Amino acid sequence: MAREVLKIAGLEAWYGESHILHGVELTVQEGEVVTLLGRNGAGRTTTLRAIMGLVGARSGSVLIDGMETVRLAPHRIARIGVGYCPEERGIFSSLSTEENLLLPPRLEAAQAMQIEEIYGIFPHLRERAASPGARLSGGEQQMLAVARILRTGARLLLLDEISEGLAPVLVQKLGDVIRTLRSKGFTVVLVEQNFRFAAPLADRFYVMESGRIVKQFEQSELAAQMGLLHEYLGV
Repeated sequence: MAREVLKIAGLEAWYGESHILHGVELTVQEGEVVTLLGRNGAGRTTTLRAIMGLVGARSGSVLIDGMETVRLAPHRIARIGVGYCPEERGIFSSLSTEENLLLPPRLEAAQAMQIEEIYGIFPHLRERAASPGARLSGGEQQMLAVARILRTGARLLLLDEISEGLAPVLVQKLGDVIRTLRSKGFTVVLVEQNFRFAAPLADRFYVMESGRIVKQFEQSELAAQMGLLHEYLGV
């Protein structure tokens, strides 16, 4: 039986006085790609941020590799092997592509990807290695944002809307990247508005509405759940 990398139970989260998450429960096994589906405002991004401790307040339980992290600071959560790629990417515009890649510290005792291995997954970044971050296209910046967290040695990847605003050819490339990462044993939690991008990638799906998980199902059940997805997502 696969190891549980992430187990969330009764997760509540707030931004100031706004209560956003209401008892979220989910599990992610090692080597899985799990997608959180839902309309804008459903709480998907807040779930990723709450896993990282980047919300105003949170309660409940967030077990990462069996360790309770709900009271840990974000930098300590990152150090136990969690890589977070936010929607805004956070590329340093004055640094080159390669300098951006080299910037994050490596985790202790982690098998971080070497630069050459990253360039093998993202060959276009090799071509733009000397280009400043400000001169990269949106798609190149997104690839760099994903590649950068691989340098740390993180094995649990939280990816937020990585296909947003990208040309179809780049969306397809990112799909290939996620499949490659899964084949290498990475565990991925994916938040996506682009259902056609997310649907073939995920092993399992969680549907969110109003800060709650309202449905979960596996890839094999996807066709049977299209009526429900139409109701919640309009797909």
